Formats: sequence, C-alpha cells, structure tokens
Amino acid sequence: MHELVKDYYGNQLKSSADLRTSACCDASLMPEWMKPLLARIHPEVMSRYYGCGLVCPTLLDDLSVLDLGCGSGRDVYALAQLVGEAGKVVGVDMTEEQLAVAEAHREHHRHAFGFARDNVDFKLGYIERLDQLGLADASFDVVVSNCVVNLSPDKEAVLRQVRRLLKTGGEFYFSDIYADRRVPSELRNDPVLYGECLGGALYWNDFLHLARRCGFADPRLVEDRPIALTDPAMAARVGNTRFFSATYRLFKLDGLEPECEDYGQAVVYKGGVPNQEARFNLDKHHAIEAGRVFPVCGNTWRMLADTRFAPYFEFIGDFSRHHGIFAGCGGGLPFDAEKSDSGAGCC
Repeated sequence: MHELVKDYYGNQLKSSADLRTSACCDASLMPEWMKPLLARIHPEVMSRYYGCGLVCPTLLDDLSVLDLGCGSGRDVYALAQLVGEAGKVVGVDMTEEQLAVAEAHREHHRHAFGFARDNVDFKLGYIERLDQLGLADASFDVVVSNCVVNLSPDKEAVLRQVRRLLKTGGEFYFSDIYADRRVPSELRNDPVLYGECLGGALYWNDFLHLARRCGFADPRLVEDRPIALTDPAMAARVGNTRFFSATYRLFKLDGLEPECEDYGQAVVYKGGVPNQEARFNLDKHHAIEAGRVFPVCGNTWRMLADTRFAPYFEFIGDFSRHHGIFAGCGGGLPFDAEKSDSGAGCC
C-alpha cells in the first residue's frame, strides 16, 4: 500500500482537480481568518493540496507542531504563520515528489511571512515509523494530519507514535475520512479507492475503539461533513457505504475516563482566544459562550484545565463528589446527525 500511495500522490495526481470525490474542501467554506494565511502560500504548493479539512487549531503561538503526511507543505506553511518565528513546524511525508515541491519554496515563504529565520523542516519517512526519524519523545505540543491516517496500513502504530511524541496536555488535531460501516475487502483493496482515501477509511466506531486502546480515552469530534463521490463508476462500486470527512481532537491526558462523568463542575470562558472571542468551540458539542457558567463533565474540565486553554477559563468545582453519568451524552452515528453551529469551515 505504501508504493500504491506514493505512486498515486507522486505521479498520477497532478493537482487537487484530479480527485474523484468531494474530499477536498470547498474554498467557499474557508473561515475568513484563514484566507490571509493561504494567500501568502506559493501557488504550486496550493495546487498540490489533497486534504479534507482544516487542521489549524487555535493558540499555537511559539509552539512545536508536527504535520503527518504533509505533502507539498500547504498546511505546514499555514501553521508556520500561526506558530510564529519562535515556533517550529515539522512536516513528514513518504512521497519524494511532494516534498520536493515543499522544499523548493521554503525561502519564498520565509520572505512572505517576514521571518528572519526559517521555522519549518521537512522529513522523508513513514508516519507509522516516526521513531526512525530522530524525533524525541514528548517534543511536540500539537500533532496535525489532513486526510492521511486513512492511507496508513498500520493506523494503530500511527496513533501510538503520536502519543509518544506529544507533550502531556498536547493534542492530536486531525481530519480524515470515515465510513458508516466496515468497508468490504473488495473496496479496501481497490487501488483507486484506496488512493482516494475511501478504501482505507475506518468505520467510525472502530476508530473510537482504536483511539482509546492507544491511550486517547475520550476522542472529541470537532466537525464533519458527508463526502460526495463525483465519479459515477466509483459511486456505483461503493454502493450503500457512506463516507464522511471528520475532524477529531485527541488529548494526551492521563486519567481521562471512558465515559463523561458528572462531578458538579462548570467553567466560565473569559474570552481572549483569537477568532473565538464570543464563543470557544472545544468540539462539536461544546460551544462555550463567553461570560456564562457552562456545566462540564470531568473529562471536559481536564481538557480545558490541563492544556494550553487554561488561562482563558475560570473553573468552578473539583473532583471531590461524583454525581453519576453526565447528562446529555448519547451514542449513535456521530456524523451528519447534528450540525455544528461553531461557524468554522474547512478549506
């Protein structure tokens, strides 16, 4: 599968226009704050973009960020502007042709961003084998990935490597393709479907179990949208299987519980997070309005209190008394069932 993917993204696809699904986001959905960042990125880098979501979380100033499957570097160069000159962004990809594009425009972007020093680095390698790239344990604040984990033949190895590289309180913030059922073997082994990010897509519930097994106890869905198959022959092959682009955030926090437990806690968002002054969007189900007391479960409390978000919140209560399961947490298909009103978009 590695060779198949390298050929598909290195040779067969010349631009995002060659894709046969709607996985690449509609530019009209791009949030306003993102447009100036992308406007500074070289056109050749932009033309080789194959992502399915927005993987630029907030509050990245001066942080170290790792991009898995960085391709031609579009997200790396967007993130480089967000971390600033004192921060660092490392991109990893296994496709030489894509990395050649990213490397060719390093100096262009340094000048475009007004930086005296280069704050990006690119490494050739496999995202399942990050331990072979000289990346130290607990050396990154945030790890991102844009529609790449599905292409890996060993997704568990990817998640375990991500957890190793994250600092405590850090997060894996990534977009990928998921299915509403387990993808049949004849589709998983189809070269085109695999290259288009469908064949390797996980059934969403299998992903949740995998994430928990790898130490990410409470995966949080940030946003999602259905994928349309624009190629009629491909749509016929896929049949009733539905695919979704979804963004998750997984926090490296020891002690998170498998369920949302109620300890009578609440938070008050004080404002101040860029582009989220009036309301902080932790995930699809937690849009926290500034200045209002917002009840939270113990896990949500930890995701705010024990991470880079803590200075922007007041915290009410503690863990001294347990009140049972936190009300309002349900199961079922997480995608497409409840539209987020966060105002965020993909690009």
